[in-house]
Amino acid sequence: MVSESFGSSIERFLTSLRYDGPLPDGVEVLNPYANPEVGRVVREMAARYYSGSHPRIGMWGINPGRFGAGVTGLSFTDPWAVTNHLGITSSLVGRRELSAEFIAMVIDAYGGPSTFYHDVYMCALSPLGFIKNGVNINFYDDPALIRDIVPFVRTSLAAQHSAGLIADRCIVLGTGKLKAFTEREVRPGMGYRTIEYLEHPRFIMQYRRTQVQWYVEKYVDVLRRTVNPF
Repeated sequence: MVSESFGSSIERFLTSLRYDGPLPDGVEVLNPYANPEVGRVVREMAARYYSGSHPRIGMWGINPGRFGAGVTGLSFTDPWAVTNHLGITSSLVGRRELSAEFIAMVIDAYGGPSTFYHDVYMCALSPLGFIKNGVNINFYDDPALIRDIVPFVRTSLAAQHSAGLIADRCIVLGTGKLKAFTEREVRPGMGYRTIEYLEHPRFIMQYRRTQVQWYVEKYVDVLRRTVNPF
């Protein structure tokens, strides 16, 4: 079922996010949506780019990090991109982030933010992040954390799908541990028929920098095939 407004449903989901489940010792939740300015940015993002009721493809990352979504509330989007790429005036500050740089290139190659977000919704399998000993961590690097957050991941995905995501296919940005987690813990419950796995943007920017344009084209090709598979 597609909601009356995809954007309003997603805004409500993100700005009301809480984690009430167990956590391993020393692990804390990183919740950017507790910041009122992030809430305002999310509202403007939803109104500007997620209007309408047509279904979109879900593109899922790991969890927010301290320099991208952990600051802005928008996956693979750092403060620079909020202002300069999305055109949303913001007081959020932070350094340029490699994954955000790559995703901005993909968005431009796809046709720009309006075209991209008309077809695609980006978030993370865990839309809240995690910090251990003062450092951002990916949930799949802590076996106890993986076990604890599976119900949160599943209920979060279900809530976002109910806003109006295409049900039978998605894209996951990770080909190693995140792929293994998705196949084991996500795919059976969500009923995805097709999952496209792409190399993570940070991996590309750190270890395949000379091939960035090739990866941008690969992303765009996979996006177009997933949005319009027939």
